[in-house]
Amino acid sequence: MNQPWSPDSWRALPIQQQPTYPDAAHLLKVEQTLASYPPLVFAGEARELRRQFAEVTEGRAFLLQGGDCAESFAEFSAAKIRDTFKVLLQMAIVMTFAAGCPVVKVGRMAGQFAKPRSSGDETIGDVTLPAYRGDIVNGIGFDAKSRIPDPERLLQAYHQATASLNLLRAFAQGGFADLHQVHKWNLDFIANSALADKYHQLANRIDETLAFMRACGLDSAPQLRETSFFTAHEALLLNYEEAFVRQDSLTGDYYDCSAHMLWIGDRTRQLDGAHVEFLRGVHNPIGVKVGPSMNPEELIRLIDTLNPANDPGRLNLIVRMGAGKVGDHLPGLIRTVEREGRKVLWSSDPMHGNTIKASSGYKTRDFAQILDEVKQFFQVHQAEGSHAGGIHIEMTGQNVTECIGGARPITEDALSDRYHTHCDPRMNADQSLELAFLIAETLKQVRR
Repeated sequence: MNQPWSPDSWRALPIQQQPTYPDAAHLLKVEQTLASYPPLVFAGEARELRRQFAEVTEGRAFLLQGGDCAESFAEFSAAKIRDTFKVLLQMAIVMTFAAGCPVVKVGRMAGQFAKPRSSGDETIGDVTLPAYRGDIVNGIGFDAKSRIPDPERLLQAYHQATASLNLLRAFAQGGFADLHQVHKWNLDFIANSALADKYHQLANRIDETLAFMRACGLDSAPQLRETSFFTAHEALLLNYEEAFVRQDSLTGDYYDCSAHMLWIGDRTRQLDGAHVEFLRGVHNPIGVKVGPSMNPEELIRLIDTLNPANDPGRLNLIVRMGAGKVGDHLPGLIRTVEREGRKVLWSSDPMHGNTIKASSGYKTRDFAQILDEVKQFFQVHQAEGSHAGGIHIEMTGQNVTECIGGARPITEDALSDRYHTHCDPRMNADQSLELAFLIAETLKQVRR
C-alpha cells in the first residue's frame, strides 16, 4: 500500500463485516457528533502500551488480554466490571509471582461491542432476519425491529465505554489494585474451590514478602499500590474508529483514541481491504488474528504493511488455530517470521478455534481443548526458539456456565444454568484462574 494515508482513506477500499444502515443522513450526523466528543484514551497511554509490548516481544514480559466476547448494554454494571477486573488481577499476580515475570494487562473492555459474523443473516424456523452484530449495531431480540442497524447505538457505546474507563482507571490507580489487598480479590462463588486454596497460599507468600519489604523500609514503591491497565477491542466498525482518530500534538502521529490497542479479525485482514488500510496509519499498538488459513508469505506482507519500521512494540499476532491445528500451522509461520527478521509479539487465542455445539444446542467451548491449545502454543515456541508472548481469552468475573469442563467441571446439561453471553461462550473465574496457574508453571519452566 503506497498511497497516502488519511483517517478516511479506508473508505475507498473494499470492506467486510459492515452493517447496512437504512438512513445515511442519520448515520453521518452521529459520526460527526462522535468526532466532536473527547477521546476515550490518550496518545501517551498508547505509547506506553507500545513500550510494554516491546518488552513482551523481547521475552522480558508476558501479555494477559481478556474480557467479554461482546459487551452488552443491558448487563452493564459497576459490579460486572469490578469482578472481571478482579479476575484479571488474580491471573496477573499468579503469573507474576510464580514465574517472576512482569505481566502487561489489557482488557477486552470499554469498546468491545461489535462482532463479526459468519453469515449476514440468521434463520429460526421459517423466519430469516439480519444477524445480530453486537449492541453497538442492533438488538439481540429476534424480531425485525430489533435487527435494524441504529446509528444511535454508536453514541450509547461511547457513553458506556467512557463510564467503564473511568471505573477501570479508578480501580487501577485508586487503591483497589494494592498488593496488600491481594486476599480481597477473590470472588465469593469460588471461595471454597481447590483453586481458591491454591490462590490463598500464593497470597500468603505475597503477604510474607511484603512484610519483609516493609521491615526493610522498601514498601513505599507506587507499583505495590497501583497498576497499569489498558483497554482493547476489535476495530470492526471503521466509521466509529475514524471518529476517534486524533493527531498527537507532541509527535504529529495519528492515534485511534477509542482504545489503547486495536486488532484486526481473521475475517477482515485482507491486504487490499479497508481494515488493514485504516490500522496501518494509526500509531497504537495493534493486533491481527492469525487463523489456520494464513500462509507464511501472506503473513510477511501483512507484517510489512502494518509494521514497516519493524518496531518490536507495534504488532501483536494473535494466533487462533484450534487445538488440533497449532502443531501443523504455527511452526511454519514462526520460522518464516524469524528467518525474515521481523519483530512481532506472538500471543495465543485458544477460544475462537475451539467453539463447538453441545447436544443441548448451546454453543460452548471445552476447557480441555482450551488448555490443550495453550500448551501446544508454548511447546511450538519452545521448539522453534521463539517467545510465546501472551494469552488472549474471552472470560468474565460472573459465575457463568458457558464453557464445559474445568476443575469444578461444568457439564453439557449444566450449560443452561447460567448461560448469559450475547455471542460466544466465556470462561468463568474458576476456569480463568486454572488457566493462569497452568501458564505460570509453563512460564517458570521456560524462563529457567
